Amino acid sequence: MADVKFEIIKEIGILSESTKGWQKKLTFLSWNDKDPKYDIRDWSENHEKMGKGITLTKTELSELKIILNELDI
Repeated sequence: MADVKFEIIKEIGILSESTKGWQKKLTFLSWNDKDPKYDIRDWSENHEKMGKGITLTKTELSELKIILNELDI
């Protein structure tokens, strides 16, 4: 399997942190030199390792924001 290349353009926020130091973050990043997208996933301290996550376009993130704003939480 080929290496996956990524560049974190901006760390937007930390959603949580595990007892092992991994942080679930919302970032704006580029995968394999493609256009940057919004991304939610777990990261190790130095971004050397990552967990499974979800990548969203700006439109998808906007739709998610609308849905979350409608929740009664």
